[in-house]
Amino acid sequence: MVNKILFITLSNIGDCILALPVLDVLRERFPQAKVTVMVGPRAKEIFQDNPYIHKLIIYDKYMPLRQKIKLFFILKKEYFDLVVDLRNTLYGALLPARFRTSPFLRIPSNIRHMKERNLYRLYRALKMHPSSVYTTANKSLFISQEDKDYINHLLEENGINPRDKIVIIAAVARGAARRWGKENFVRLSEGLSRDYKVILVGTESDKPVTQYIRTNCLGEIFDFTGLTNLAQLACLIQRASLVVVCDTGVSQLASYLDVSVLVLVGGGDEKKYGPWSKKNTAVVFRELFCRPCEEAQCRFGNVDCMRLIKAEDVLRRAREILNEQQPAHQSALASHRGNFKRILVVRTDRIGDVLLSTPVIKTLRENYPNAYMAMMVSPYAKDIVDGNPYLDEVIIYDKEGSHKSWPRSIKFSHNLKKKRFDLTIILHPTNRVHLVTFFARISRRIGYNRKLGFLLTDRIEHTKQLGEKHELEYALDLVRYLGIEPKDKNLFMPIKPESEKRVEELFQQGGINKTDKLLAIHPGASCPSKIWPNERFADAAARLIERYGFKVLVIAGPKDLALAESLIKHMHKPAVNLAGKTSVSQLASVLKRCNLFISNDSGPVHIAVALGTPVISIFGRNQKGLSPTRWGPTGKKDKILHKEVGCIECLAHNCTKKFACIKAITVDDVINATDSILKS
Repeated sequence: MVNKILFITLSNIGDCILALPVLDVLRERFPQAKVTVMVGPRAKEIFQDNPYIHKLIIYDKYMPLRQKIKLFFILKKEYFDLVVDLRNTLYGALLPARFRTSPFLRIPSNIRHMKERNLYRLYRALKMHPSSVYTTANKSLFISQEDKDYINHLLEENGINPRDKIVIIAAVARGAARRWGKENFVRLSEGLSRDYKVILVGTESDKPVTQYIRTNCLGEIFDFTGLTNLAQLACLIQRASLVVVCDTGVSQLASYLDVSVLVLVGGGDEKKYGPWSKKNTAVVFRELFCRPCEEAQCRFGNVDCMRLIKAEDVLRRAREILNEQQPAHQSALASHRGNFKRILVVRTDRIGDVLLSTPVIKTLRENYPNAYMAMMVSPYAKDIVDGNPYLDEVIIYDKEGSHKSWPRSIKFSHNLKKKRFDLTIILHPTNRVHLVTFFARISRRIGYNRKLGFLLTDRIEHTKQLGEKHELEYALDLVRYLGIEPKDKNLFMPIKPESEKRVEELFQQGGINKTDKLLAIHPGASCPSKIWPNERFADAAARLIERYGFKVLVIAGPKDLALAESLIKHMHKPAVNLAGKTSVSQLASVLKRCNLFISNDSGPVHIAVALGTPVISIFGRNQKGLSPTRWGPTGKKDKILHKEVGCIECLAHNCTKKFACIKAITVDDVINATDSILKS
């Protein structure tokens, strides 16, 4: 018979909450026993005024040795039947008792989580059959009626009624390696506040952070920081649909109360300290070399593990839990293809090609949410993916510049090897890319079987030259090879604040107001066979100015400056010449403002599509691999102008028919396409 129990628990609040299931089992198995709890000063609030506890001893490890010895003899006189010592102290080892936990117990390696390890120690002490499932419904954390009334009043005072769905955010953690940027919490709070009541919680010392979040958040959120003790916080958490928290004691408290919890983990080990609620939970982290380090301070000083977690990732995972959806990544993680931790996506061709690959990035992020994900691109395509919320890093491979020589490419490959990617998806096959990724020793290399394709570990037949489907679909086929079916095929182009500011300056210089209807024209292309006659661009622009009152912007790259000037000269109407004046990122800010974009088959077409700007794309050549079927714009309102002229074989820029295909498209065709778009 066990009548008297000494329960020695840990010092941190989170560790003590992880030990509460042990106390729950003790109360259930020995309901008449008197339980004495020994706890450190920081966690005493968990057990104070708790009617389930017979006696509470506050143990300060810094007290004099004489007091520690005196405490030992006081405890010895209690004659405990069971000593459960989760701290492995001398008290637990030396106090007489019929049953005790052993400090020398070897816990099986398959029992990783601290809650389960604590329970295993108890089961062995009582010679019970070890159980990995915690089933007791008796909770030892006491919440008084007074605390419940206080929380009800606090919610009512802030206009939150029982039918409202509540999301609690604990934005502060001890130790820099566990903290997530307060700017991220602002974006997360804004996203959640549209559909839920968002409440910020914390202690008095957390107020500077929570006040910043509340001040900068555009949505309505509530700041309860410093307004609750631990029991009151527990009562508030019980009302919540979700708790979002860094790796702190609040995550353990929500788990103990069986509330859905989303935990942001830096250097912590989610297998030991992750959420254990019976309801939907999720852990967001990034797979870095050094994690899990379980350190409160980053030894490298940069705290990348938390900085790399994106607000968009956390918001998406939160909505999955709140909508009671099975996280999308589960099927992929269970796949026989493997759980990849560090993924490299490679595409080193032009900006339009890279932009058409952005659905691949999002699909991989959704299916491998905690993976470290990078993309390798050429320098001129950097702006397409720099700022993409689903990427952790953009790697530049400059085969025409700094990496042109083979020795420098070998050095690049050596540096790539240090990043320890375990999967690379090569969307566009080139000899150099296949060699670089091979020598980087990336264990899984998936791509098309062309141009040294034998260097890949997984080869897909290359049929792009047949043009049977869109380039976007060819890119996504490599994701489908992993057993993943993409859900979102929309292109993504980041908009940068600095680019917005620069474009605003250009518009002011050009006399463009926010209310003006804007038509952008791009007369250039990568090949003469793709260029519609400049005089026709000019004629079409002039007629559209008269018809719709457009202000015309002419855009072009540095090599097409003369083409842009010629276009404006032939228009006989005012136009703003932006040729050569914008970067790729700034071009995106320009096209975002436009009501219509008319262009030859070129990269800017896909930028406009990504931003939702209607496009008229003019195609000439009818080669299968270069046709609109493969390279046309993908927007719902977009129009493709393309005509057959009876060519048996396309000779491209060596055409003997003076590019009859491109010249077959008339100005009236463009005007009619514009009418169709704008009138719809």
